[in-house]
Amino acid sequence: MDLFGQGADTSPGTRSAVLFDFGGVLTTSVFAAFEQLGADLGCDPRLPLRLLARDRASGALLVAHEEGRIGELQFEQGFAERLRAHGVAVDRTEPGIVRRLQSAMGPDRAMIDLVARVREAGYRVGLLSNSLGDDCYAGFDLPAMFDAVTVSGEVGVRKPSRRAYEIACERLGVHPRDAVMVDDLEQNVAAAERAGLAGVVHTHAAATAAALTSVLRPPARTR
Repeated sequence: MDLFGQGADTSPGTRSAVLFDFGGVLTTSVFAAFEQLGADLGCDPRLPLRLLARDRASGALLVAHEEGRIGELQFEQGFAERLRAHGVAVDRTEPGIVRRLQSAMGPDRAMIDLVARVREAGYRVGLLSNSLGDDCYAGFDLPAMFDAVTVSGEVGVRKPSRRAYEIACERLGVHPRDAVMVDDLEQNVAAAERAGLAGVVHTHAAATAAALTSVLRPPARTR
């Protein structure tokens, strides 16, 4: 059986469910979107993402937003202030930072197709996403795509917290030892593995399909 287009006859693994990240997995690169934002703002293209990763105040804003404690507007206002503090001329009348990021990302059709094929092969599939923006999933019919959806801003906990993976598995109706996490961030995959899941660092659809073929058990049925 050519399970995920990789020519494999059987899957030697033991896992029966897959959790997929959203941004950078079901969409084009988040990193590229942040670099585009930096370029549009006329600063070092790497600065916005570097601030979120290394600047304590910027990182705290992101965590608060992803955990649902502040909304999109409050995050944008705070982050714009941090950008200005680092010499970036962010006009207060400019379109929202989050919406500009979202406009720089499009759906990854190959990955959306892969999610459907994994599900059709009889595996349970779920979404586990750190939310960014009040309407970041517009255009995606998540309930139709997944058996369960877990969004950080709705449950109040974000990756790489162990609890985020536990909630996602509970919603999917599987034990962590039966699940695989597909994410484009290595630290989120490492955290998933510490929680008992298998992990796949996503780079592109073909590589992710091959990795899933190696960790999923042979399909028991098709939908």
